[in-house]
Formats: sequence, C-alpha cells, structure tokens
Amino acid sequence: MNLFQLLEESTGVPWVLWSALSASALLLLTGTLVRARLAAAQGGVVPDAGFSLRNVVEILVEMLAGLAEKNMGPRWRTYFPIIGTIFFFILISNLLGLVPGFAGATSSADTTWAWATISFVLHQYVGIREHGFGYINHFLGPKFDVRIFGLHLHLPLIVFPFALIEVISHLTRVATLSIRLLANMFADHTIVGVWLLLVPAVVPALFMGLGLLVAFLQAYVFAMLSMVYIGLALEESH
Repeated sequence: MNLFQLLEESTGVPWVLWSALSASALLLLTGTLVRARLAAAQGGVVPDAGFSLRNVVEILVEMLAGLAEKNMGPRWRTYFPIIGTIFFFILISNLLGLVPGFAGATSSADTTWAWATISFVLHQYVGIREHGFGYINHFLGPKFDVRIFGLHLHLPLIVFPFALIEVISHLTRVATLSIRLLANMFADHTIVGVWLLLVPAVVPALFMGLGLLVAFLQAYVFAMLSMVYIGLALEESH
C-alpha cells in the first residue's frame, strides 16, 4: 500500500487526487525554484555548472519550444504554456509512480481521460477561435467549384460521409491519448512494483532506468500529439 492510499483511507479523498495534488505541488515548486534561480544575479545569462534542476528544465523547455514552433507554426507562443503544463504534469506524475511508497496519477484512468479531454477541448477551441464558424469546413471534406445563376460557389463534394468520418476521427483522439498513456504507465509501474517485491536490489534498478525512459517518452508523445492537433486546427481548410 502506498502513501496516497493510506491518505485515502484516513481522509476519504481518492488516492488519485492526492497524487495529482502532489504532482501539481512539485510542478509549482520546480517552477518557483527555477524562476528564483533565473532572477538571481546573472541568473538569466550564466548557466549553472554541471547537472542542476535549472539546466534540466531549460533543456526540456527548449526541446518543447522547438517542437511547438515546428508543429503549431507562428502562433506557437500563444498555446505553449498549456502544452508545457501538460508535459511537465504528466512527466512528474509518471516519475512519482517509480518512487517506492508513492503512486503516479497517470496510472489512473481518471487522470488520463481528464488530460485527454482537456487536450481535445483545447484544440477544438483553437480551431473555433482562429476560424470562427469557418472551422466547420474542417469536417466537410474536399470542395469543388460551381456556378449557379452566375454565382461562383465553393461547395463541399461529399458532406455527410466525410463529416461522419471526421467527427469519429476527432473523438477517437481522446481515447487514443488516454488509453496509450494509461496502458503504458500502468504496465510500467506494475512491473517495477513486482520486481521490487521479488528482488529488492539490482534488478529493479534496471527496470526503473527503463521506467525513466518510458515516463519521459509518454509525456513527450502526449504533448507532441496535442501540438499536432492544435497545428491542424490552426490550418485553413481547403
């Protein structure tokens, strides 16, 4: 039994909420520490020597910024804060699941479905904000030009089947984001936990090393797909 489950028994608050609150607190603490370091004398100019929290965060932010600019185009700065929040929350939650006595919120379907829904609502909001009512053209398929009574019209070619396919495709994004993250992190945390019980030394360290890679990759994939979906919503429909 982990710490969050003990808190659930004593308070009645689900363990996943305790885990999510812990991840949020660690995210805020990390941001505060890095900001304080940057605010120090020459902090924004001179990097820390060796391995430090600031250096790690800067590397990750630069990596995300490059991906955001590539996938979301010139407007990437507008939507980068929410992408960064998604990435670091998922990463910290994934890493919490590797710490003995703790549990990552991303091992719960409640968390993965919540973030997948947020990502879905976000890129739909972006499309509506950028294109207004014209965003519906993303769901209507290819168009053809026709003249009726002297009017030049640009009409959808196959509205209903294409609209049905597009709506299903967009809704499927929620399921794929959620299930991919849940399945990978639940399996990873379970394997590490089992090996810790069976062989307390050496062998679990190998799986924890692999778990670090999986934790990063799953946060990366979730954030990258969210950027891709936003980039698609930003594009003009043809």
